[in-house]
Amino acid sequence: MTLLLGIDIGTSSAKAVLFDPATARVIAVAAREYPIHKPAPDRAEQNAEDWWTASVDAVNEALEKAGRRDVAGIGFSGQMHGGVLLDEAGAIVRPAIIWADLRTTAEVEAGLERVGARQHAAIAGTLPAAGFFAPTLLWLARHEPESLQRAATLLMPKDYVRFRLTGLFGTDITDAAATALFDVTRREWSPLLVEAYEAPPSLLPPVSASAEVAGPLLPEAARILGLEPDIPVVFGCADQPAQAIGNGVIAPGLASVTTGSGGQVFTPLRFTSDRAPSDPRLHVFNHAAPHTWYVLGAILSAGLSLRWLRGITGLDGVASAYAQFSSEAGALEPGADGLIFLPYLAGERTPHMDPAARGAFIGLSYHHTRGHLARAVMEGVAFALRQALELSLALGGEVSTIIAAGGGAESDVWRQIQADVFGLPLQQTLLPEQAGVGAALLAGVGAGVYPTIEAACERVVRYGPVTEPDAERHARYNALYEQFVELYPRLREDFHRLARTGVQSS
Repeated sequence: MTLLLGIDIGTSSAKAVLFDPATARVIAVAAREYPIHKPAPDRAEQNAEDWWTASVDAVNEALEKAGRRDVAGIGFSGQMHGGVLLDEAGAIVRPAIIWADLRTTAEVEAGLERVGARQHAAIAGTLPAAGFFAPTLLWLARHEPESLQRAATLLMPKDYVRFRLTGLFGTDITDAAATALFDVTRREWSPLLVEAYEAPPSLLPPVSASAEVAGPLLPEAARILGLEPDIPVVFGCADQPAQAIGNGVIAPGLASVTTGSGGQVFTPLRFTSDRAPSDPRLHVFNHAAPHTWYVLGAILSAGLSLRWLRGITGLDGVASAYAQFSSEAGALEPGADGLIFLPYLAGERTPHMDPAARGAFIGLSYHHTRGHLARAVMEGVAFALRQALELSLALGGEVSTIIAAGGGAESDVWRQIQADVFGLPLQQTLLPEQAGVGAALLAGVGAGVYPTIEAACERVVRYGPVTEPDAERHARYNALYEQFVELYPRLREDFHRLARTGVQSS
């Protein structure tokens, strides 16, 4: 049996994952990093060409590692909400505006005023948020109309790389939902939302199922990757449903907590009403699995918080930085000796939906060390994820198992902190690189290796040991969690004043 290739276009890097269906194993992984550009404090942009070149390099390295090039299908996973504008020839119109961008506060408010919060959530499954491409399009209409005039289509990050492989425009249902322009129940672009955000309808690409074949691999792209032409390339999906597929979270009863660059709580959902249920603090989007939606609670700075700490403590470029953080944090008791961290470095979504929220260490003292900072960051992210988890379960229903996913879950210390904060057991899948594996499994469905997504998960997903919560530590964390929850409302006005000061001085 031949291999399946999953390409994951993340926030900080592109990964290539080669998966062997015969053994249900990942046989090679390679990654290439790229930067986030910050032309102003409230901006977050990337060069879409970086996604392509990083993908090419990662795929070639993974194929070299595997010593095989017999690929039967190619699938995708990608960072959500942001996108890039292309002209009729497929040339990039301007730098891509990604999910971490905060420039659209006024446009978010305008969208809510035009549509109404209740109607917006009922149609899109979500309220608009800074970084979603709905308010970004309105910002472009107001501030860069020439960019919209030049543009022929909008593509999400994974869609751009797929376009370079197939020459075809388009997106899938999961990435369309994450723009806040999509009717998640009717599974089509919403005319009301498109008009409210002044989005030219011609920009919106056709929407397909995630496992549907978009087209064959072009000869030139095949040459660059060292593959045979005409390999089927599927549409793929957004990174959250992709990791859910890699973790087997495709039906109600399971949930996942992902600690990646951002943090996400993912709960599959099915309903029989004529509208998806909604909560303004959460997102309800279309899953890649047919006839399924998911409740998403999202925090913006999970792993990014620890990455930020790595930078300010002089450990950028040190391969053992995260291992050092885990070792130093693991030597300390819960509570980091009186230090609490608010992980709002890029504003916050669930539950605050506030782009002006700001990060903070509360209780900082002379005796605190780098290890205290690291533990406080890990605990603060876990507290924020607990808020999202509690809201998600209230909307999506009870679950029997929480699957721990993302790079943060690879740390035994951070995973144990999360189990103790949640008071719930956490389980990991035995497969690494869940988003990339999910992308590969979608490719397998499109290429006919598996009949359905459900069958693919049943054949390949296996679970490992459980991280059990400690009752005593959970009780201590409950008290600290109450303090954590009280801090944002107390500091909200200060955050907003500081945010305005930061914008004025930029």
